[in-house]
Amino acid sequence: MLTLADRLAGWLAPGAPPFAVATVVAATGSVPRPVGTAMAVRADGAVLGSLSGGCVESAVHAACLDAIAVGECHRESFGYSDDDAFAVGLTCGGTLEVHVQPVDPADDGDPAVAALRGAAAEERPSVLVRRLDVARRTAVVLTPTDVSGPARGIHRAGSDNSLRRLVALPAVTAQVAAVVRSGRTATVHAAPGIAGGACEEEPVTLLVETRRAAPRFVAVGANDFAGALIRAVHLLGYRVTLVDAREVFAAPRRFPQADVVVDWPDRYLAAEAAAGRLDARTAVAVLTHDAKFDVPTLRTALGLPLAYVGAMGSRRAHAQRMQALRDDGVPPEALARLRSPIGLDLGAVTPEEVAVSVVSELVAVRYGRTVAAPLSVTDGPLHLTPDTPADTPLGAPHGKELAPWT
Repeated sequence: MLTLADRLAGWLAPGAPPFAVATVVAATGSVPRPVGTAMAVRADGAVLGSLSGGCVESAVHAACLDAIAVGECHRESFGYSDDDAFAVGLTCGGTLEVHVQPVDPADDGDPAVAALRGAAAEERPSVLVRRLDVARRTAVVLTPTDVSGPARGIHRAGSDNSLRRLVALPAVTAQVAAVVRSGRTATVHAAPGIAGGACEEEPVTLLVETRRAAPRFVAVGANDFAGALIRAVHLLGYRVTLVDAREVFAAPRRFPQADVVVDWPDRYLAAEAAAGRLDARTAVAVLTHDAKFDVPTLRTALGLPLAYVGAMGSRRAHAQRMQALRDDGVPPEALARLRSPIGLDLGAVTPEEVAVSVVSELVAVRYGRTVAAPLSVTDGPLHLTPDTPADTPLGAPHGKELAPWT
């Protein structure tokens, strides 16, 4: 539900019609979207989001309209049918469990409404916990003081007192806090008969949804390659900053999808790190082609625990940069993290093609793909999950070759 918060802002306006949100709460096999993926359907039939890329959307749409009419939550299960390939289901072979919940924008006491409005109004970490094993709408909003912090950093709020008491139990709080620290969405199971009578005789299943501030992408160098890359990474949901010390080039009108900063890039990165505004999800791309910018910026970036550090340039420029960084005392383990020349080997030439190359590498790094190859010439899982074993082969070539496109 929280994944749609920004897009649902208009649906929460006073006088807006009710809607329902269908959320993936369990997925097995080859499915296109992970747990937490949501699709919303308004009473007039309007749709936001998608659950499966198309194969179960019609059935989910009907289930949402039913939930709006009845005013109660329910579960739906979708899977592949060998007997009837055209039956409602996932032809890719996976199964989806979907929780459908009606939402009334006029109900200010509904924690789901409060969570959606709060998440859409400001960039702050937030958590929504919903109970999945009952028909009534029940939820509690958790506002962690620090998404990666301990359980004691969670402030409990919401109108469902029984759910608040349940989440407050140490055994449940520990599980919820683990999901919050990971920054993802997952189900939590509470065993029956736990302390205080807060849990019924039957097990309770909770969906813990987290919403973190958007990850940051810092592009260094105000040029056409930066412009194309900024447009590309903006589509991935990054909060983008363009930094360059040359005011004449760093004009905000040239980079409308980015916050433009006129400063020496190394000084800017150091200041942002000291202020706690860079983290392990932050990516930095150095696109300046100028050693007086490149070397100090890379020295600073490689000294920080960032997700991705890349630098554009020829192999000759790369060799010169590496030597300069070694001369500056950058240790080998830090140099090994540098993605240079930046991007995957796609044969890219234009700024837009280079942007695709860099974004492809960024996604590959995010999901631990050490070798990026066409899916048509590889074996292995298409969609990784937090439960995928660490030794699962990723993109292992199986011998097919493709002729280049001309």
